[in-house]
This record gives sequence, structure tokens and C-alpha cells, in this order.
Amino acid sequence: MHSEFLMGNEAIALGALAAGVNLAAGYPGTPSTEILETIAKRGAADVHVEWSINEKAGLEVAAGAAYSGARALVTMKQVGLNVAADPLMSLEYIGVKGGMVIVVADDPGPISSQTEQDTRTFGMFSKVPVFDPSTVAEAYEMVQEAFAFSEKYHTPVFLRPTTRIDHAYEAIEVKDPAEYETKEREGFIKDSSKWVIFPKLSVRSHEAIEARNAELSKVLSDYPRNKILPGAGEIGNLRKGVATHGVSSMYTRDNLMPDNHVPVLHVATPFPFPEQLAVKFLQGLDEVLCIEELDPVIERSLLMVCGKYHLPTVIRGKLTGDVKTAGENTVESVGEAIDAFLGKTQSGIAAELAEEAPALPVRPPVLCAGCPHRASFVAVKEAMRGQKTIYCGDIGCYTLGNAAPLDMCDTCLCMGAGINIAQGVYHMDPQTKCFAFVGDSTFFAAGITGTVNAFYNQADMTLVVLDNSTTAMTGHQPHPGTGKTIRGDVVQAVSIEKVLRAIGLTVVETVNPLNHAEAVATVKRVAAEPGVKAIIFKSPCVVLAKPKAHSKVDAGKCIGCQKCIRSLGCPALVMREGKAFIDETLCTGCTLCESICPVAAIAGGEKL
Repeated sequence: MHSEFLMGNEAIALGALAAGVNLAAGYPGTPSTEILETIAKRGAADVHVEWSINEKAGLEVAAGAAYSGARALVTMKQVGLNVAADPLMSLEYIGVKGGMVIVVADDPGPISSQTEQDTRTFGMFSKVPVFDPSTVAEAYEMVQEAFAFSEKYHTPVFLRPTTRIDHAYEAIEVKDPAEYETKEREGFIKDSSKWVIFPKLSVRSHEAIEARNAELSKVLSDYPRNKILPGAGEIGNLRKGVATHGVSSMYTRDNLMPDNHVPVLHVATPFPFPEQLAVKFLQGLDEVLCIEELDPVIERSLLMVCGKYHLPTVIRGKLTGDVKTAGENTVESVGEAIDAFLGKTQSGIAAELAEEAPALPVRPPVLCAGCPHRASFVAVKEAMRGQKTIYCGDIGCYTLGNAAPLDMCDTCLCMGAGINIAQGVYHMDPQTKCFAFVGDSTFFAAGITGTVNAFYNQADMTLVVLDNSTTAMTGHQPHPGTGKTIRGDVVQAVSIEKVLRAIGLTVVETVNPLNHAEAVATVKRVAAEPGVKAIIFKSPCVVLAKPKAHSKVDAGKCIGCQKCIRSLGCPALVMREGKAFIDETLCTGCTLCESICPVAAIAGGEKL
């Protein structure tokens, strides 16, 4: 054993390696991304690691490994679980032979996601056990325990860290590689009565799962990480307690210390719920406040326990309005809820943090200076000016095209959806010119099927693939189009243009969006074609290609019209003393501003 200062995601990765993981697969998505990257960096060469094409593929690859008796890890964020739901629901009925842990990083807030979504609720829905770590150290230990649990009960298991666990740091004790678990794998053994899902098997499995989960509720009541932290005594005339989980448990302890007067139920396995432990906790209590994010999972479970065992305890939380129903918890918000529950004026940490602080500057998200997506949006906007057009967006950096002054993202739902939404608009309003923007990584993950659907169902739309040669928003991971794997192995790149032509598209053009005049002409020409056609705007992300020379404004020529600023919204462009000015610390020399300046007052940039 040795000590390391680790991010939560790194701790989860090292915990999986310590458990003897044989295969790790997933799709990049904040806040989960660093788990797979750490396994690729720290794992032995015989541990197979891959960025899968999407979460569904990753889960199915892991299922094959688990069928063979191997230990498999899958990583994703909470919205990625929606993509993986199809195989997951059937996999729980089939079961696994080797241990299989599905790490789903939830994002209360949401901080970097489309929606808030609680995997604890998904666990109840899918009947998959859920482990919910509250610290970095617990996440390291819990992933190892989850693998053992998975193998013992032949079920996939969720590990559900949240952003504040994934990205927290803690000095923890970890195993040396020589201490990692190893086990013999017997490989896949043919047995169609077990591995092939049929209605008869499903009914039998469903009954077994329900019985198993009822038994696990009892087993998990004795799981050491589910525990009751005793309090000092009564609050006024009432016996009160707090039930909590995950990082909210730490916020609760911060607010109750140093003189804790109330018992605390810490729930580490929200499903199956540790029912017997909850009964022990509730006995003798008049009221319990549930502190959790995001859904009232513990609150509903305690209400069920009270009803089942005829306990008179009043359960409070989100359902009663005592705790906010949306957004992530904080030390302050938890403190306010606890103080109100205990009938105290604001005190302790909550009071200290409530002291007036200077207002933070407003910093809306914006495309980076020199981002090729900005050039792509500007080219399409100019080419389609005056025509009735809809621009359907997608998930990625380019979602920021919705902001002024670009205003080029009319819809955004989920990965790949823009392509199908554009088709729906066209079929109902053929007079509208329909565009769908999708990134290169997203095209592989979720865009191909939508393109096939458009071609097959005879839509009239323009697909715009924004190819910046990386998965930029989540930290520049490789994808099939980059020709590299997660471990840097060079492989044959998958050509987006060839995929599109194989589908049947006859009009597919590739252009550098930073060649503004050519890009505009390409959009005009392609958009005028009937049926499904595509433009691939290909230019590397500015993080991958550093500038050679910065653009500069000739103040003598500049007329202060602000067209460069009003058209582009580039953070490197500002007004200074009535003239446009370029901040060289931000400028990448992309030359887009040079292309649109009406008086040629900007020059000197060198394209990436």
C-alpha cells in the first residue's frame, strides 16, 4: 500500500485496477471522463481499454467480457445511461458471470449536462443494485466491493458518484500493482438457456430478481457503509434525525459538527434499500429530514418503511417542501434546511458562508477564440441570409452557437437528435431550408442512424459535420475518425465522407471553414441541391493546432463599424478608443475577422 493524492475519478480507476478489472469501456462525458483515461494510463497492457462508439456499444462490449468470466467496467455520465438503457434492461435479466460495474457519473446542477437525472431512480427502475460513494476514499474502496458483489450475485452493479466526488481530491491509501486481484477466466461457455433471452427465460429471471433484491435489502442492512451515526439527544421536545447519502452526507456532517444532537442515517446503497437498518434508525424518532440529490429516493423509501412497519415518524424532504427539489446541494443549502428543521437560527458553517461576498463576474460560455465552429456558423449564416431556414443543433462545443451574435442553434435535444428533428420539420414544412449541425465524434456516436433515416425517408435537408478532429468538449479524446485509440495506438481512421457516400449521399463536400469565401460558396451550392446532402467543415480544434501569427488591426484603416465584433463574438476582439482591437494573448490567427472586415483593416494572421 502507498498514499496518493487523487481525483475521485482517478481513485475509481485505481480501485477497478486493484479489483483486477480485465476490460474497461465507455464514452467520454463530463464528469466521468478521467476514469477510463486513468485506466489507459495506469493499467497493465493486458487490460483492454477502449473509447467505444457510444455508451450502448460500451455496455455490450463489457457484457461480452462479463459473459466470459472477466471483470468489466463501463463508464458514462447520467445522460449516457439513456443510450445504454436498451442492453442494460435485458442484461439484468440475463445476468453476468464475471463482475460488471457500470460507473454512471451524475451531474446535479446540472453543471455540464442537458438535464439533471438521478441514477438511483434508474437503478430502481432497472432493478440494478446501486452503490453511492460519499468521499474519494470510499469510491476507491466501494468499486472493489461492487465487483465482488456483482460476481457473488451475478448482476451488473451501478457505482453512482456525482460531480463533487468525481472531481474532488483526497490523499488516500491505494494498493501497489503487486497487490491487485487476479483470477482465472474460463472463457465463454455456450449455454443458450442462459445467454439467449426469450420470454420464458425473462419470466423466470424476473421472479428471481425480485426475490434476490428482497434478500439483498436484508444483506445490505449489514453492509458496513450503510450506518447510523448516533446523536447526542433531543432537540426541544422532539426526537429528530437526518437521513442522507453521497456528498450530501459530508455537507450534513459539516453542518452538524462539532456538537451533533441528531442521529444520521447514511445510505450507501440506495437500492436495494437497507430496510432493516432504516427500521432501527426510525424507531423512537418523531421526525426525519432527508437530504439528498436529486430525487426523493431515500424519502420515498423511508415513507414505505414507516407504512410497512406502522411507524409514526414524520418524513420530511423534497416531497414536503423542506428541501429544494432541483439543483445540486451545497454546504450552505444543506445548512439552511437543517437549521430550519431543527428550529435554529442560521449558525455554524452555513452562517459563516452566508456572509456577504463580492459578486462574481458574469461569464457566459463562449466558443474559444479561433474556434473553427464559429467560422462554420458564420459561413452558413451568410450563405442562407434571407431564406427561411432552421438550424438544428446537437451536443458539443458547437451548442454554444446558440448565443448572440451567432444565433445559429434553433434546437438542441440530445446527441444525434438534430438530424432527425430537421427531418421532422421538413416533412411538416417543406418550404423551410433545414440544416442539422453535428460534430465529428457525435456523428459516429449518434449521427449515422439519423442520416440513414433521412436518406431512406427522402428528406430534403443539409447535414453539416463540424469536424475538428477530436472530442473537444469532454477533453479532446480520440474517436474513430482520428485514427488513434485511447492508448495512442495508430489505427485506420474511419472516413466520414466515405460513410456518407456509402449511405447513398451523392453530394458530399469538404471545405475548411476558415477559407471564408470558399465556405460560403460551398454552402450556397450544396444547400441548393435536392434531397439529403452534406458539408464537412474540416479544421482542427485550436487546442490541437497552435497559432503561427496573430491578426492585428490597423487603427488608421479601422472605421469603428464593429462588424467584426457584432458578426463573430470572438473573445479576442474588443473595442478600444472607438477602434477594433485584437488581444494577442487570445488570438489564434485564424483570419476569419480579416475575411469579413469591410475595409481590410485587419491583417497578419496565419491560418492554422
